[in-house]
Order: sequence, then structure tokens, then C-alpha cells
Amino acid sequence: MRDPQETLDEIEELLTALEERPEGTVILVEGRKDRLALACLGIEGEIVQVQDARGIFGVAEDLAKRGQDAIVLTDWDRKGGHLAELLRNALRANGVRYDDTIRARLSMLGKKEIKDIESLPSFIGYLMQCAAAVR
Repeated sequence: MRDPQETLDEIEELLTALEERPEGTVILVEGRKDRLALACLGIEGEIVQVQDARGIFGVAEDLAKRGQDAIVLTDWDRKGGHLAELLRNALRANGVRYDDTIRARLSMLGKKEIKDIESLPSFIGYLMQCAAAVR
């Protein structure tokens, strides 16, 4: 495992980017637990679960109608990767600008230890303990 403090610093940088995202930019997550995890981490604003009644294309159409951009933040397991691909295609087809770099960086930072957004709060706690133990 890399240095826990470095990993923690990078994750905090990504969370700050989510917090300070441009006005009207929506975060797209898979489910309720992902929304709760982001809320626990202090991420506010519009967070949309893409696995709802509207479906992926419906979500993309709504964003296009409202002229909103999106941040794709699905899990980085196989299912989440597939969902991210479907989302990118639907958003592109509807002319919605999106960012999936935060998802990619989180995936790289946590790939050995975690595979989803809902595990982020406990992973951050774990990193804080490791970093404190190393000092």
C-alpha cells in the first residue's frame, strides 16, 4: 500500500473538487448508500441516483433539458464500470458535458482496499488511523 497520508491527501483533494464543483453540476451515483456516504463526507448539492424509475437515458435527458453538467461517480467494480460506460454514452448522446476523472482517480487510490463510493467514509477513517500510527 502507498503512503496512507499521501492517499488521504489525494482523496481529500478530490472531495474538495466535488464540494466546489460549478453551480448546477449534478453528481451521478448508483444508489441511496452512495448518496448517504457523500453526505457523511460533507458533499452537498444535487446528487442523483441513476438507477431510478427514469433510467439512465431519462436522467441524461433531464440534465440536457435543464442545461446541467454531470460528474459520473459510479462504483469501480464491474457493474459500476458498465454503468459508467452507459452513462457516458447517454450523456454524450444528449449533449450533456460530464466529468469522470474524479471517479477514475478514486478508483486508482482505493482499488486494492475498496470498490465503491459507500466505502469511502470508512476507508478515510482507516487511512487516518494508519497515517497517525506512522507518525
